[in-house]
Amino acid sequence: METQPDSNLTDSNLSKIPSGETWNYEATVAKVETIIRQIETGELELAEVFDQFANAVEYLHQCEDFLAQRQQQMDLLIETLTNDSDF
Repeated sequence: METQPDSNLTDSNLSKIPSGETWNYEATVAKVETIIRQIETGELELAEVFDQFANAVEYLHQCEDFLAQRQQQMDLLIETLTNDSDF
C-alpha cells in the first residue's frame, strides 16, 4: 500500500525551510524565544515590534514545515515496518 503525500506538504511549504546545514530546528526555536523576550521588554519601537513579530512568525512556519516533513518520513517508515511484518 502506497502512502500519498500529506496535502499540507507542498513544494512551496518545504521550500520555506532554508536548505543546507545552516538551518537548525533548535536554533530557530531559540531565535523565536529571543524575539519574544525582546518584545516583552517593551523597549522596542512599535515598528520594530511588528518587524520582529513577522520574523518570529516566519521562523515558526519553518519549524512547523520541518516537523510536518519529519512526521511524514516517520509515517512512511512505520508503514514500511508494518508492511514488512506481513511477510
